[in-house]
Amino acid sequence: MLPRDLPAGRVVEFAQRADALGFDELWVVEDCYFRGGIAQAAVALASTPRIHVGLGILPAGARNTAFVTMEIATLAELFPGRVTAGIGHGMPVWMREVGAWPASPLALLGETLRGMRELLRGQRVTADGRYVQLSGVQLENAPSIVPAVLAGVRGPKSLALAGRHADGTVLAEPVTPEYLAAALDSIAARGPHRIVAYNVAAVDDDAVVARNLARPALEWVGEPDWAPHIIPLDFAADFAALRTRSASRAEFVAALPDAWVDRLAIVGTVPDARASLARLHDAGAHSVVFIPVGPDPVAALDSLARLL
Repeated sequence: MLPRDLPAGRVVEFAQRADALGFDELWVVEDCYFRGGIAQAAVALASTPRIHVGLGILPAGARNTAFVTMEIATLAELFPGRVTAGIGHGMPVWMREVGAWPASPLALLGETLRGMRELLRGQRVTADGRYVQLSGVQLENAPSIVPAVLAGVRGPKSLALAGRHADGTVLAEPVTPEYLAAALDSIAARGPHRIVAYNVAAVDDDAVVARNLARPALEWVGEPDWAPHIIPLDFAADFAALRTRSASRAEFVAALPDAWVDRLAIVGTVPDARASLARLHDAGAHSVVFIPVGPDPVAALDSLARLL
C-alpha cells in the first residue's frame, strides 16, 4: 500500500521501489484529506513499467458514476491490464463532513457498481435509479482490457451487495482467516470474485521488534467501525473488554497481548509472516496487501520484500 501520508516527493520513489522489488500490486488509498486516488494511481502507473495499481477505495458518494468511470477507463486505456478500480461507501464521518453521505449508502453503491461495470464494458447505459441517472451514456473509447471493479466494504449487507454487483471485494485491515470466512459467507458470489485483503505488516529477525513496529498501526481496530473484523475471533469478548477499560487508543494498543497482535497483522520473523500469508491465501484471499509501518516506508518495503 502506498502510505497515505507519504511525502509527495517520495511517491514516485516508493512506487518504483515496489516495482523493482517484485511486488505484484501497488494499492493507493483515498483518505480524507490526504491525496486523490486517481491522481496517485496515474503517477504510479506512469513512473513504473510493470506493477499493477489498484484504487482502494474511491467513495461512491463523492463522484458521479459516468465521470469516475471515464477516469478509470482513461487509466485502463493508457496502461492496459494494469488497473483495478475499488469503490465503496467511504468512511461515514468523512462523507458527512463533505455533505456526501446518502440516505441509503447501499442503494448508491449498488447503482454505482452496476453503472461502472456496464460502461467499462462498452455498453450504452440508461439508468433511472435513486442516485444514478444515466441517459444513453456510452464511453467513446472503452478500454480493450476491462478493469475489474471491486467493492470496498465490510458489513454483512454491503458484502452481500458486493457479491451481487462487483467483480471482487477489498477488505480493510485487519483481515484474519476468521473474518475472511465470515465475509465470504456474506458475499456468496455465484461466479469468480476476487478478494483483496489489507493487513498491517512488519517483518524482522526479532519478532518482538516486528510487533512493536506494527502496534501503533493497530490502534484503530478497537473502534466500533471495526467490529465486523473482530466479532468472528475467539478472543472478541476479551478484546472488547480491553478496549472498554483502556482510556485511549494508545493505551489499548500497548496492552494488546502478543498473541493477538500476531493474529491481527502479518508480523514477526519471515517464517512467521509467511505462515500468516499462507493461512490467508488458504482462506480465500487472492491478494494480500501489506500496509508498511515504521519511520521509513521505503525501508519497510525492502524488509517486506523478504516475503516474496
